[in-house]
Amino acid sequence: MAREEKPYRVYRGGRTKGKVPSAANRPARVSPGRSGRGGDGNKESAPYRGPSARRPSRPRPWRRWVLLGVLVLVVLFVVWGVTSWLSFSSGVADANKRLDPAARGQLAHQGGLLLSHSTTVLLLGTDNVSGRQGDDHSDSIMLMRTDPAHHRMYYLSIPRDIEVPIPGASTQKINAAFQIGGAALAIKTIHQFTGLPINHVVVVNFEQFKDLIDAIGGIEVNVPQAIHSNRFDCPYPTQAECDKWTGWRFKKGPQHMSGERALIYSRVRENQLDPADNDVTRGAQQQLVMDATLSKLTSLGVLMSLPWDGSKIAKPLITDLTASQLAEFGWVRYRSSASSSLHCRLGGDLGAGGTGAPSEDNPETIAMFLGKSAPQPPTDPFGPGCVVGHTLQ
Repeated sequence: MAREEKPYRVYRGGRTKGKVPSAANRPARVSPGRSGRGGDGNKESAPYRGPSARRPSRPRPWRRWVLLGVLVLVVLFVVWGVTSWLSFSSGVADANKRLDPAARGQLAHQGGLLLSHSTTVLLLGTDNVSGRQGDDHSDSIMLMRTDPAHHRMYYLSIPRDIEVPIPGASTQKINAAFQIGGAALAIKTIHQFTGLPINHVVVVNFEQFKDLIDAIGGIEVNVPQAIHSNRFDCPYPTQAECDKWTGWRFKKGPQHMSGERALIYSRVRENQLDPADNDVTRGAQQQLVMDATLSKLTSLGVLMSLPWDGSKIAKPLITDLTASQLAEFGWVRYRSSASSSLHCRLGGDLGAGGTGAPSEDNPETIAMFLGKSAPQPPTDPFGPGCVVGHTLQ
């Protein structure tokens, strides 16, 4: 029977005859896979560099271009922001210089930032246009109140023909205060008439206001009803053409208006298509133009053009508001909800043969403007009242 091969080796103890090998004569230990080129285990192996030793990876070139592009965009954004602010603040600084120091003395102190505190701004539109030299009445009088806590705006139009006591003068139409004593007397007169503290004032030259609207690319106005006005500010060069011309026309609905067109719309006092329209309802048209202008001023397109048009925006303005305050006011206006905005007007005896006396219901309307009572619409074409979400019709 053949002898089977055992699966193990038998250890035979004992010492091999001969000398004990020294360290110098001991063959070098070769790690598996670390032998020389020929795989000879008796040759010295390459030094072991550890398990993490790898060739250094080269950075990918596209990453450098991405980082460079991001850096360029950041630099351009910073340059654009600084240039825009310098251009805008320069124009506003000139507008601040144009305000009479006496007008500043009539303003109520504004506590805190406009971003978090309610403020009341008086807007005066002057009508000293070409052909009316020496006539510097305030053709438009409107108060705007912000409510940042509730993201809401309040508008109050004051008919220019209401007769009130003017300090230092007789009882006259309220728009005469600006003619007599400038913005200072207008602020004082309106404050005494309404009892409302006025924190800031903005005087707009209507003749230059059209340039502001053109500078921002025009405005979008939603005209509530069709208008065929009386003949004023004839657009034709000859008298013969003006005699044939029947007046300005505005269709109903949203439409784009240039500065000239918006200025004409805000001046319409008679509508041949609706005899109920009058000088009081014209305040609603002015509110529409102002609201559309404020919306456009806070739009992205206008903000992008500030490095070139920043100084033009403030050119038709006279105001005490600084550049930062105007920016705050614009942000509050941007965040406000148009559907909840409150549009009010004061009223008076302004019909045919009227005396111009203020309406007895004006104090209730002022309370609505302050948010102290529920809004109620006007009950007659010359009466006071408020509506929510749109201008008075």
